[in-house]
Amino acid sequence: MDQKLVIVATLTAKPGHGATLKAALEKVVPPSRAEAGCHRYDLHADNGNPDSFVMLEEWRDAAALTEHESTPHFQALVAAVGGIAEIQIRKLTQIA
Repeated sequence: MDQKLVIVATLTAKPGHGATLKAALEKVVPPSRAEAGCHRYDLHADNGNPDSFVMLEEWRDAAALTEHESTPHFQALVAAVGGIAEIQIRKLTQIA
């Protein structure tokens, strides 16, 4: 049985690109939340850095995340933020 998958994605804009990054991230939230395998897709601003954002995601399983990564809205996000942000993605499985 597959387990839920939690994603913590931290995206920090390169100088001068904070507004562009924020807009691209905000745009992907509604269609991602509408996906069948999505349990959570929440965008947060870093209180210590206005150009840094954290996306907290929870997916039904790894297959649901794979489906998400192939959607047009996710591919548009990848194209929009490529080269303007430092990105760190952590994939987590809850154990307790």
